[in-house]
Amino acid sequence: MSKRDDLIALYAKELKDKAGVSADMDLLTKVTIGCGPSIYNKDAASVACGQASELETVKNNYLIKKLGLKDGPKLDEAIQEVCKQLGTSNRNKYRAMFYYLLCVKFGKQNVY
Repeated sequence: MSKRDDLIALYAKELKDKAGVSADMDLLTKVTIGCGPSIYNKDAASVACGQASELETVKNNYLIKKLGLKDGPKLDEAIQEVCKQLGTSNRNKYRAMFYYLLCVKFGKQNVY
């Protein structure tokens, strides 16, 4: 297995264990590939829910630009819900998992 395949398997396990979500492996794979090389960088591979600038980046670069959603309070609420869903004490809020949950929450699977 490649390193990416190993990470996808890790993300699926973490989604199941931390968020109680059985991942659609095809979608999770596409979202992970969409994250590009950031999944291999320790700092960029995760989302820091405690950093407002990080959450703003998720909103602007992923929800608005990638998924084509309109800016508004619903986007901020969804980001906070995913932060809670993955657990406030969980330090490994992997970006691919975070994006996967947001994609499903907004029903934007067709983007991939």
